[in-house]
Amino acid sequence: MKYIYSILILFIAFSCDMPAEVINSNGEPDAAHTSAEWQIWAYSTAAPAYIAANATVYDGPPAMGGNLLREGSNGWTCLPANPRGQSDPENGWINAHEAMPLCGDAEVFKWISAWFAGEIPVMDKDGYAWMLHGDMGEDNTMAGVLTKEEAAEGQWIESGPHLMRMPADPSTLDGMSTDFTTGAPYVMFGGTTYAHVMYPMAGYYDYQPESAPE
Repeated sequence: MKYIYSILILFIAFSCDMPAEVINSNGEPDAAHTSAEWQIWAYSTAAPAYIAANATVYDGPPAMGGNLLREGSNGWTCLPANPRGQSDPENGWINAHEAMPLCGDAEVFKWISAWFAGEIPVMDKDGYAWMLHGDMGEDNTMAGVLTKEEAAEGQWIESGPHLMRMPADPSTLDGMSTDFTTGAPYVMFGGTTYAHVMYPMAGYYDYQPESAPE
């Protein structure tokens, strides 16, 4: 018994000497935000670890000149999705939330390509995308409205962690709620070509607590 107590004392003493950042680390590397190491961490962790580990990672949309940071093997691709760009390009994204990273399957990128081109998405099936770092906010009713001042009254939402489903046929979402204040899944851009479902996750209202369910 005395031996066991001695081991416990040594373990506690060793644990207390460990740096706090090691104990509480979220995995974020201590590296420049312009480095491949930091970017791979920031973009891939937009998805759960079981997807992030083997996802392909780019530093921007490939069709717009994005560079491959890591080749993956599971069919998922992760990249920054903030259309505003970096507020401090010299030093990179301030944090992962500003980058608005997205990890999507192949179908989602058909949807994204069509959105950038202003075309109707042509998809074989519904696509899914994770955004566990959330986004910087937009109008829930109309794509492309990226400031609170320009948003329709009561329709601005800066999201925390969520999953998105982009339907191959947006009409299948007709009649689904567009209310983002209940905590339940809701439709963004309802009634438009780019309608999709948002699935709020824990921490969804961290950036806009006034919209959280009461």
